[in-house]
This record gives sequence, structure tokens and C-alpha cells, in this order.
Amino acid sequence: MSETFASPDAHPVDRAIASRRSVRAFTDRPVSREAIEHVLQIASRAPSGTNTQPWKVYVLTGAAREALSRDILDAFDQPDWAQTHRDEYDYYPTEWKSPFIDRRRKVGWDLYGLLGIGKQDKPGMHAQHARNYRFFDAPVGLMFTIDRILGRGSWMDYGMFLQNIMVAARGHGLDTCPQAAFTPFHRIIARHIAMPPEEMLVCGMALGYADDTHIANRLVTEREPVAGFTRFIEQPVV
Repeated sequence: MSETFASPDAHPVDRAIASRRSVRAFTDRPVSREAIEHVLQIASRAPSGTNTQPWKVYVLTGAAREALSRDILDAFDQPDWAQTHRDEYDYYPTEWKSPFIDRRRKVGWDLYGLLGIGKQDKPGMHAQHARNYRFFDAPVGLMFTIDRILGRGSWMDYGMFLQNIMVAARGHGLDTCPQAAFTPFHRIIARHIAMPPEEMLVCGMALGYADDTHIANRLVTEREPVAGFTRFIEQPVV
């Protein structure tokens, strides 16, 4: 018997996944600790090799979130910040090629176009990038770390955990923005969260309720159709 698949809007899990987006403007509506703990508990059901569960989460709210943002913004506003603050791991490739660079450029210019930031508007770009370090005004900032002894498989597991957080949040009417932008400032972050030296910062994430009146949240990113990234193999190839 063949299975009939409805549209994504008809199934709650499909709806949560399909409606997930990187929100870049949040309201100041608070998120309860109960809600945060529930999302994290659900997300912890993510699979991990031999149940290693490599994730560790630091939740920043209120004055703690504000203090971290101030320190990072002070560093980011220094002309030589990129020489002083560096990532501990390569998130992006050192050399780009198509189609990856094309997608990267498109999403960047689509966002800047919505915000009225031109290609030569360096101050505008800097100001928009700085919004990362305020968690786009979300009331909750999350920091994720991993033990340095763990390998690539654990990083793959970590990605599934992060996805679970974002999908679980959507299921409860919350929104998120995963943020690799925090990784160069790992030393500042380590001080603010008392991160031990055996841990490495993976990324940050904003969590809250989307400000749907903000123009940045009109950005709709494109996805490659299934036919573009999938091969169905029904006969031996060798």
C-alpha cells in the first residue's frame, strides 16, 4: 500500500520544521524558564553515537545577557577585532566554490536589500552584524559548548541536538537564530559563562518570540529541490 503525504502545513512536525527560520528581530516578550527547560529536555532526545550526548548549554538572560553583549560589542567595534579575536575551528571553507558561494552571497544580499544596505555601505553592514551580539534583541541567549576530546562524530550529533532545539521551539510558538557569529569571541564568552578550559564554544543561539513587524524577518531563503541533491539508485552502478 502506498502512503499518502499531505502538505507540510497539515502535519505538526512538518509544520514546525518548515516554519523554522533564522529570526533576526525579536520582541521583548519574556520566555519562562519552564519553557526553556522543556525545549532543552525535548531536544536532548537527539541521537548521539553510543549515547555520548556531547552537548552542554549555558542560558543567559537579563543582566547576564546584557553584560555579555556589551563586552562583545566593545570588542567588535575595535578596527582590528578580526586580528585579536579568532575562531577556534573552521566553520566555513578556506576556499569557496559554486554553488556554495552563490548561495552565501544571495542570502547576504537579499537580507541587506531588505534593510536598504548597499554593497559599499560598510557602516551599515557593521551595524547589522553587530545585532548578532545583542541576540537580535531576543530575551534569551544560548551558548553551546563541547568537550575538546570529542571528535567529528560528536559534532554531527551536536548538529542534530541544535536542530531539535529549533524545531521544538517552533512547536511551542518560539523562534530562534543559530549564530556562528559568536565563535571568534570565545575568550570573552568563556569569562562570562565560567566555561572550563576543556570545553570549546560551538555556537550561540537567540531564543524568543519573533517581531513579525520587523523588515528583516521578511527574508525567505530558498532551498534546493529534492531532485537537485538526491540520487535514487535502483540498479547496481558497478
